[in-house]
Amino acid sequence: MAMVTVRPERRGGGTAGPEPSAFVQAPPPSALPSDAPDAAADLTPAQAFDALYSFCAPALVRQAYLLTGRRDLARESVERAFQLAWDRWPEVARDPDPAGWVRAAAYEWALSPWHRFLRRHRQPEPPPPDEDDRALLDVLLHLPPPYRRTLVLYDGVGLGLPETAAETEATTRATAGRLLHARETVAARLPDLSDPRELHQRLAELASTGRLRSAAPPAVRGGSERRARFWTRAAIAFTVALIGATTLTLRTAPTRYEPPVPPGETVQGVPPPVAPGPLSEEERELRARLREEFPGGPERLTPQAR
Repeated sequence: MAMVTVRPERRGGGTAGPEPSAFVQAPPPSALPSDAPDAAADLTPAQAFDALYSFCAPALVRQAYLLTGRRDLARESVERAFQLAWDRWPEVARDPDPAGWVRAAAYEWALSPWHRFLRRHRQPEPPPPDEDDRALLDVLLHLPPPYRRTLVLYDGVGLGLPETAAETEATTRATAGRLLHARETVAARLPDLSDPRELHQRLAELASTGRLRSAAPPAVRGGSERRARFWTRAAIAFTVALIGATTLTLRTAPTRYEPPVPPGETVQGVPPPVAPGPLSEEERELRARLREEFPGGPERLTPQAR
């Protein structure tokens, strides 16, 4: 397997030239002012979230556009990722790389296979106006999602190979294989992009041509809070319905076991009952005499001798 070298000049702002705005990264710790920890400690959670969103959202929308080829899905992926980050803000704020946390969530949402079942995502979007951009975007969208994500992270964002492997939840060897395969596929379709530096520049230009805009931070926080309230109310309503159904079952359920009545069966060979025949003359006289006498008295209890 060919070797993949890490280009630290992209991450540290070396001699490789200015970083394109489409893939701007968080500044290294050395670039922060000395009083940055004290300033960060004075920020409220909403202010810290807004600062992270304002810094990362524009670049993440462009990166998601390279993964999906759809402007609306790119914006939706970034908004959902930041809404999830606001829901888990204590966890995200303590993360060593909050921007990487949000980026991973946005990539996961953008590459979710369930989007294909939504009607609004079935309609094709207008392709980029430039023919070269259309060709590059078509090659990217025909790559398998893990290969596409690896290529964007390494050759687009500029992460190192270990960082790319960690974010894609793959081994370093598997990540290197995906990267080489993606590069070979792009070079086979577009020979001018066989140089990784040229590919990086073209990815940044393609992401910048989308003219993508992200929503304002308060709108993202408001959407996250509305969704949290909705699911809270839904959980409460479901709990109340479950309690009501359980109570109704306890009040109407039988308290003892009642064995089921077996179904009737036809019995063969039993003679039909014999109906009484006509009365004789003596029986009719006896019936008439009994009807004429009083219903009470010893005559009804003591038989008469004949």
